[in-house]
Amino acid sequence: MNDMFKKQLVNDHKNCTECPTNEEVISLFKSYISLLYPHFQGTRIQSERDFDRYSEELGNEAKSLFLRYPSLCVDKIDQNTNELIQFLPQLHSMLNKDIQAIFEEDPAAKSKEEVIRCYPGFYAIAAYRFAHKLLELGIKLIPRIITEHAHSHTSIDIHPGAEIGEHFCIDHGTGVVIGESTIIGNHVKLYQGVTLGALSVDKDDADKKRHPTIEDNVLIYSNATILGGNTIIGANSKIGGNVWITESVPPNSKVYYVTGENQVYKM
Repeated sequence: MNDMFKKQLVNDHKNCTECPTNEEVISLFKSYISLLYPHFQGTRIQSERDFDRYSEELGNEAKSLFLRYPSLCVDKIDQNTNELIQFLPQLHSMLNKDIQAIFEEDPAAKSKEEVIRCYPGFYAIAAYRFAHKLLELGIKLIPRIITEHAHSHTSIDIHPGAEIGEHFCIDHGTGVVIGESTIIGNHVKLYQGVTLGALSVDKDDADKKRHPTIEDNVLIYSNATILGGNTIIGANSKIGGNVWITESVPPNSKVYYVTGENQVYKM
C-alpha cells in the first residue's frame, strides 16, 4: 500500500465530521415505530407512566443524534425534538389509515396485525412518513438513511421528499419507485414494479418538479411507468400494467396496454 493512498485516507478520516452511524439512525426510527406499534418490540408498556418515561427516552435519543450532525442548527434542536414527539399522534393516525387501506384492498390480509407484522408496504410507508416529517423540520441526510434502510429491507424506494396523502396502499411492493417531487393524493393504490419517475436526470433540474402527480382514488397496476413533472394522472383513473406514460391522463380514465399490438389505449 503506497504512502499517497494512506495519506489520502488519513485526511479523509480527519476531515469527516462526526456523525451517527447509519445503524444509530435506523435504531431511532425503529424505537419510534415500536412505541406506536408494540408488535415491533419485546418490552410492553404497562402504564401511562411507562409511556411518559419511554417518550422522554426517545426524545433524548433523538436530541443526542441531532446534536452530532453539524449541519443542524443547534438552536433548533430542542424545538425539533419536541415537534417530533408531538407528531406521534398524527403519525399514528396516518399509519392506521394506511393499515386500513392495505387491509381493505388485499383479500389475502386476514387481520390488521398481519399487515403491521408482515407487509413490506406498511414498513416502507411507515419509514417514509417518519422520514418526511424529519425533512419538514429541516433535517437533512437522516431521512434518506431511514428510507434507504426501508428500501433495502423491502425493495420499495420512496424518497422522503415525496408528498403522499392518506389511505395509501402498496400491494406486494417489490420494485416500486416513488421519486422526490412526486405528489400522491388520497386513497391511491400501487402494485409491484410501479415507477413514478423523472424524464430527465440532469443535475440542473434538481430543484424542479421532476416527478408525476397522482390524484385521488387512482389505481396503478404492476410495472406501470409514469414519468415527468408535468404528468398528472387524473382522479379515479385506472392505469394498467406495463404501460409507459409521459403525458397527463384526464380524470376517470382507463389506460391499458394490449399484448401483441404494442399500443397503449385510453378510455
